[in-house]
Amino acid sequence: MKKIPVTVLTGFLGSGKTTLLNRILTENHGKRIAVIENEFGEIGIDQALVINADEEVFEMNNGCICCTVRGDLIRILGNLMKRRDKFDHILVETTGMADPGPVAQTFFVDDDLRDLFSLDGIVTLVDAKHVQLHLEDSSECKEQIAFADVLILNKRDLVTDVELDALERRVTGMNVMAKVLRAENANVPISAVLDVGGFDLDRAVAAKPTFLEPEYPFEWAGTFEVQEGVYELALDEGPDPTMDVVGIYLDDGVQAHDRPGAERALRVWSEPPRKVTTGSPSIELDASNAASLQLQASGAKRFVLRAPRAGRVGLYTQHLPSEFALRVLRGGAEVTPLTEHEFVAGHSHDDEVTSVGIHIDGAVDGELLNRWVSKLLREKGTDIFRMKGILNIKGNENRFVFQGVHMLFDGREDRPWGNATRASDLVFIGRKLDRDALTRGFEQCRA
Repeated sequence: MKKIPVTVLTGFLGSGKTTLLNRILTENHGKRIAVIENEFGEIGIDQALVINADEEVFEMNNGCICCTVRGDLIRILGNLMKRRDKFDHILVETTGMADPGPVAQTFFVDDDLRDLFSLDGIVTLVDAKHVQLHLEDSSECKEQIAFADVLILNKRDLVTDVELDALERRVTGMNVMAKVLRAENANVPISAVLDVGGFDLDRAVAAKPTFLEPEYPFEWAGTFEVQEGVYELALDEGPDPTMDVVGIYLDDGVQAHDRPGAERALRVWSEPPRKVTTGSPSIELDASNAASLQLQASGAKRFVLRAPRAGRVGLYTQHLPSEFALRVLRGGAEVTPLTEHEFVAGHSHDDEVTSVGIHIDGAVDGELLNRWVSKLLREKGTDIFRMKGILNIKGNENRFVFQGVHMLFDGREDRPWGNATRASDLVFIGRKLDRDALTRGFEQCRA
C-alpha cells in the first residue's frame, strides 16, 4: 500500500499558519486533505477558524505536541487509517510553541507509522515583522527554522525590502538547505508546500544528533517483578497535588525503559487517565494489562494497586519518585525495582510563556472592546505574542473573528451564527500574563 504523505505546518505564534492552511483547503489542487490541529491554550479556537473542515479536523489541545501529545498524534493517525479512503494527504498544524523535531521524529521511530506514512516535509512560516523579537530568547522559534524544508517569510508587506533581505540572510544562515519563499497573507503556490519530496533525515540528524532518540512525557520508569495480588503505591507530599502514573505488563526480557516498553507506555499515556483518590477502590491493571492513572490527593497518600497475574511490570511516573518519595509496597514492605531510569527531555519551554482563555456568554460591545484592546496593546503589546478570538458582537448576526500579534490586530466578520450558541471566546498567549486583569478587562466589554 502506498504510504500517505504528511506535511507538518509550523511557525511561531501569529506567523500565519492558519491562513496558509485555509488557502490549502480552498485551493483546487485535487487533493483530499485530513487536518490535525494542535493548540497552546485553554480554549480551542483554531478548529473554528479552519474553513469547511467539520469532517476532517482532529484537534489536540494538550499544549505541547512535541512531547506530551506525541501519543495523541500516534493515536489520531491510527484512527485516521480506519477511514483511509477519505483522504490522500495529511496536514499537521503545530502550536506556535512547538519544537517540530519530535513531531517529525514520530514518523521515523515508530515502526507502525513508518510503514504507513511518509513525512513529505516541514513548512515553517516566519513572521517577517515580529520574528526578531523571538529569535534570541525562544528555542522553539530557532528549531522551527532549523528543521524546515520550506521557509515562508510571511507578512512581507509590513517590512522594507532591506529588512526582508537581512532576515533572509539570517534564516538561511540557520538553515542553508531550506527553500525560501516570500509572501503576503501566506499566499504561496500550493505546489511549493505540498509534495516537497521528502523530509531530509540526514540533515535533521546533523542539526540535532539526538533527533532519533524519542522524548517521553514521563520522567521515570521502573521495572518490577510482581506476584498476583495487592500492592500499594505510597507517596509523600510533593510539588504537585496530582501524579500521572502508567503501569503495563512487559514482555519477557524487556525493561521498562527499553523502547518497546516506553513506546507502549506512551500510547497508554495518551488515553484519558482514571482519576483516583486515597480511599478509592483498588486500581487494577485491566484486561489490556495497562492502566493510566491520575493520583489526586494532597499530603501523604496511599493507593491500592491490584496485579491480576504474576509477571514483569513497568511503572512510569509523571514526576521523579524522589520528588514524592514514591514507593511500591507489598504487605507493608517496600518492593525494590529491578531497574530504574530517568528520562531527560531534549528541550524545555519558557515557563513564563502561558495562555489565558476567557469565555463570555452573550454579546460584547464592539466599541468598548476596541478601546480596551487598543489600550492593552499599547501598554502590554511586547509581552502579548498572540491573541485570537471568536466574538459575539452586539447587533451583528455574524461571528466576528479577532486576530492579533504583539501590537498589531484586526478583525473581520465571519459566517452567520445560525443555530450555534452565541458566545465570545478570547485567548491570549504571551509572557507574564495577568489573568485577573485580562479577565476583568474583557468582562467590562459586555454589552
